[in-house]
Amino acid sequence: MSENILYSEWFNVAGLRSVINALSDADGGPRIVGGAVRDSLLGLSVSDVDLATKLVPTEVIRRLEGAGIKSVPTGIEHGTVTAVSDGKNYEITTLRRDVATDGRRAVVAFSSDWKDDAARRDFTINALYADAHSGEVYDYFSGLPDLEQGIVRFIGDADQRIAEDYLRILRYFRFFARFGKGDADPDAIAACAKGVHGLTALSRERIAQELTRLISLANPTLSMKLMVDHQIFAPFLPELDASAAERMASIVDREVAHSLPVSLPARLLTLLPREAAVVDRVSARLKMSNRLREQLAHRVTGELPSEVNIREIAYRKGIGCATDAATLYANSIEFELCLARLVNWDVPTFGIRGGDVIAMGVPAGPMVAKTLQAIEQAWISDDFPAIDNFLSKSRQIVGALLSATKKA
Repeated sequence: MSENILYSEWFNVAGLRSVINALSDADGGPRIVGGAVRDSLLGLSVSDVDLATKLVPTEVIRRLEGAGIKSVPTGIEHGTVTAVSDGKNYEITTLRRDVATDGRRAVVAFSSDWKDDAARRDFTINALYADAHSGEVYDYFSGLPDLEQGIVRFIGDADQRIAEDYLRILRYFRFFARFGKGDADPDAIAACAKGVHGLTALSRERIAQELTRLISLANPTLSMKLMVDHQIFAPFLPELDASAAERMASIVDREVAHSLPVSLPARLLTLLPREAAVVDRVSARLKMSNRLREQLAHRVTGELPSEVNIREIAYRKGIGCATDAATLYANSIEFELCLARLVNWDVPTFGIRGGDVIAMGVPAGPMVAKTLQAIEQAWISDDFPAIDNFLSKSRQIVGALLSATKKA
């Protein structure tokens, strides 16, 4: 693993170089920090680039504006200014040290010591800095060997790091799912289990955001098992299904085996029993978006998926919903049959309208909707034939309904 990020593609883009040059002087310049350094060293793509500097926020703003770069005081009380350069945002934060913390937020003081700033970060692999000109990496807490070995470890005392911000418990399991190799760090796991009560102090939005990030990763299976085994879900998800870890593993296996995209709704539902009321209660508690709540509800209502009804589920609720329902709730044989019914199948449009039914002899009024429903259900039961080939049967249904109405 190289210990220099100079040749990373993103490192030399014009917008970033403009920001770096504006903040540099005879005493040096800013350093790239955190995820951009970590991911570059691993050969991963980088989307967000954060910088750290000894300059105080007012001086950062002055220099950016002097260079014609837009600045936004996005978190100036904590030392953060966002530079907008060539249409991309770069967060710039003054070096800090914690003065006081309460498990949710920190009171900070500005610092000129890079190690002070590194010491207040969460994990060793996130406390890597790179010189913004040479690309040389600075490592104050053995993050480089941890990154190479796949060890996710808190900086210093794990209990203290968690007490500073309890969200770090969930972040630990997310970073372990993404970067961990082998067994989890026992000190980290013990500290997460010990501090789990602190999750009750966090907003449900923060918890939901971190949880969805975790379960949306390629393979969160081991992290999920660790969280279940150590009661990490208890403070915010007491409804957790006892088989959640096994169900998550099954979902991941099926997605990988069939090249299915990661489905956030399906993975969330591995955590819960297939009960609409429970799912709705949890969705409300975690303040999920209306769209996600609707997606979850669609996947737990109606009949269990099977080869017989899977296309109807897709027709009424969408291919994604049908695929998720099969992935979640069908046994191995039925799952394969369901996927075979959906692959390369385009959900058709029902081409018969009220005017067509009236033209077949149904009088205008409530009977039109009732007749349309009967025809549509027959069309579905016949496996969605072309409408032209279904018109004859449609007329038979109309005739039967009219005859029944007259007898009544």
